[in-house]
Amino acid sequence: MTGALFALVGCGGAMPEDAAWEADPASVDQALQVDNGLTVNGLTVNGLTVNGLTVNGLTVNGLNTESFNEWFSQNTDTAPMLMAYIVKCSVPEGQTRTFQSTTTGAKYTWQGSLGLAPGWATGKAATVTEQQAVSACLAAHANKYGLHIALSVLGRTAEGAAIPYSAEELSQFSAKEACFFGNLFTNEGLFAARDRDFSSAESSTRACGLTLKADSCAPITNIGSCAQFCTKGDPSQPYYTQCTYNGKTYPAITTRVKPTELFRCGDGVCQFTERAGSGNTADSCRADCGA
Repeated sequence: MTGALFALVGCGGAMPEDAAWEADPASVDQALQVDNGLTVNGLTVNGLTVNGLTVNGLTVNGLNTESFNEWFSQNTDTAPMLMAYIVKCSVPEGQTRTFQSTTTGAKYTWQGSLGLAPGWATGKAATVTEQQAVSACLAAHANKYGLHIALSVLGRTAEGAAIPYSAEELSQFSAKEACFFGNLFTNEGLFAARDRDFSSAESSTRACGLTLKADSCAPITNIGSCAQFCTKGDPSQPYYTQCTYNGKTYPAITTRVKPTELFRCGDGVCQFTERAGSGNTADSCRADCGA
């Protein structure tokens, strides 16, 4: 796909007025007060598509375009949630983008948070780096189970500014998780890699970053470990700045979670991520789930 995103109307304004949007799981995110890079994921994997979304800017002043309306009306099941995360990733905290469907009349308001695409957020066409940064952010927010899980998002904006974080954030979200990168807009793919040792006995409420199964989160492909493909600008920093895969280098987003989001076969509890069986892996955990 070429270009960036077609404009959404306005900056500020009321929360969504239609009941259907209020009932959408993504509305949970809208009320979240984001502190530094702390955020909540919950974007369903099957909603990770921008096919047909040809765009040129998330404008502040507002522009209702035929192309955006067409894309939105053709993807009513997934577009509202996807746009919630696109705006969260792209637009700075304190700003909103709103849109009213010309097809249904429904009104939507999406909250900015991380500000990864400053130019795009002001109405300019998205640069390749902005496309990559937003793609990595979308992948980081994807959850195989569609659950809303708190996480720490670390990295840099497309202009190189670090997403703020605190020592308290790193302490609370002490479990290293994964790194994400790619470009969803050009169909180059989305990739995840593990940022910690992870065994077949373990499972996670997040699933896409920590997995040993390459195909469990399509269109996100898990390729192994971050250390294999990614580097840090400063070895002391808690995040990777870029990852190289298939001969192409991308900016990266690194995530951390609370230790309570990680499960292990043998801990005495049959978690929803585990299955009964005769073994000692998450997919066959006799100790926790029986035979």
